[in-house]
Amino acid sequence: MNKGTNIILVDDDTALRHATRQTLELAGFTVRDVPSASQAFALLSPDLDAVVVSDIRMAGMDGLELFSRIKALDPELPVLLITGHGDIDMAVRAMQNGAYDFIAKPFAADRLVQSVSRAADMRRLVIENRRLRKAAEASQDDLPLIGQTPAMEHLRQTLRQIADTDIDVLVAGETGSGKEVVATLLHRWSRRNRGNFVALNCGALPETVIESEFFGHEAGAFTGAQKKRIGRIEHASGGTLFLDEIESMPPATQVKMLRVLEMREVTPLGINEVRPVDLRVVAAAKVDLGNPAERGDFREDLYYRLNVVTVSIPPLRERRADIPLLFSHFTARAAERFKRDVPALTGDIARHLDTHAWPGNVRELAHYAERIVLGITPPPQAILEPSGATEGLSLPERIEHHEGNLIRQALRDNDGDVRRTLDALGIPRKTFYDKLQRHGINRNDYTDPD
Repeated sequence: MNKGTNIILVDDDTALRHATRQTLELAGFTVRDVPSASQAFALLSPDLDAVVVSDIRMAGMDGLELFSRIKALDPELPVLLITGHGDIDMAVRAMQNGAYDFIAKPFAADRLVQSVSRAADMRRLVIENRRLRKAAEASQDDLPLIGQTPAMEHLRQTLRQIADTDIDVLVAGETGSGKEVVATLLHRWSRRNRGNFVALNCGALPETVIESEFFGHEAGAFTGAQKKRIGRIEHASGGTLFLDEIESMPPATQVKMLRVLEMREVTPLGINEVRPVDLRVVAAAKVDLGNPAERGDFREDLYYRLNVVTVSIPPLRERRADIPLLFSHFTARAAERFKRDVPALTGDIARHLDTHAWPGNVRELAHYAERIVLGITPPPQAILEPSGATEGLSLPERIEHHEGNLIRQALRDNDGDVRRTLDALGIPRKTFYDKLQRHGINRNDYTDPD
């Protein structure tokens, strides 16, 4: 169970060194034993996945001087000191200065193995934190589309291939998976990056204002239109128009949007003038618009007009190997934002990252990282499913079950208040109500009766 962890054992007592080495090797460690501190120090380097076990009393460089040099080389490399009874005070002072532990002679084999195992676990977490931090720094050119899994490498390659082609793109992905990030990168990596990137959430705009927002209007076009307004489509001319949650676009607006895509022109409300626009459209949907059952009242001809190229973003649960890297990036960003230290990746956090379903995808992970930095997240086991709650269910059914529980918990935490619940979940209002209906949740069950 301890394979992969190197132990550097230092003791000038040959018999004791060999006995200690045998104890550690039987526990599964890889041991390199040397008779002097100078030889041990020559084996060390920063970021080495190792634990040093050293006697204090040795000829030449003693264990305390070795510890002092190791601390200067890599202050997070664990050092365990083996002491005689007369050296305990010195060992305690060394621990106060950062030594991991001391073990007094004679010692039980279990005592040594347990201490070395804990030190090895800590060292692995330190190395993993450093690796993730370096990987996040190395990915700065590609941020914020972070990931090293084949799916994400393929996604980035696809985006670079189509960025300069000027064709319209349909982005498919679950809520919180990063659809706007993809649209932003398509704009940034294209020749249109000097123009405007205009983002519109079709599900967040009331039907009473959506056409004015999209197409603009002249003064007096309708009650309250006191002055001329340039629509968002025209504002995106020369750049990129991003239409998020396009499946929520009202049918009447879909008809006009189809003409924009086909003719590349707009007609503002209250005027007969047709204005040409030069833009690329990137549309995003969280449902499969190619499936009539999921498409609903979304126009088939508009779907086919948008579907020149479709880019699919894999959900976080399908690229779990990217989760630690993303978490490292989000914690570093949150620590800078909140003026806090970057927290260590503890065993509990690592287990939560590995076992949680992440129904909210990257957005949920980013919020979790912020709470970890602020120190306000409950222990992971407090939000895990009860044992047996999803027994016998398929993976999609388990994810659905967990999503419903998350929504219920958010409603309970916010006394059924919709605005606060939407902020907590990080989803649009229409998506929220769709999920309430799908999970059979009655919001009124969570409001306080007056």
